[in-house]
Amino acid sequence: MLKVQLFQNIIGNAIKYRSQETPKIHISATKEKNHYLFSIEDNGIGISPEHLERIFTIFQRLHTQEEYEGTGIGLAIAQKIVNQQGGQIWAESGPEKGTTFYFTIIIEK
Repeated sequence: MLKVQLFQNIIGNAIKYRSQETPKIHISATKEKNHYLFSIEDNGIGISPEHLERIFTIFQRLHTQEEYEGTGIGLAIAQKIVNQQGGQIWAESGPEKGTTFYFTIIIEK
């Protein structure tokens, strides 16, 4: 169930922070040595590189409540889920360039 919430939080953000274009979200996964590497790429508003680490901190919002609804906990929960699975999560982005979230999930034996 937690892994479902992980995807819901990231995909929900892709929809919430969409640009003027029709939202496009691409999800992929590759099997690596001892883990799966997932990527979720969107064509949304993007994030300035200096804010990328901050987005995983609980209650850290990059926009006001008037601009975008939310509590600022979605990505913090996503990070906690990934960490509990022994994985890592990170994002690559730029303003108006969309965002790609990457995370690893250890392969259970």
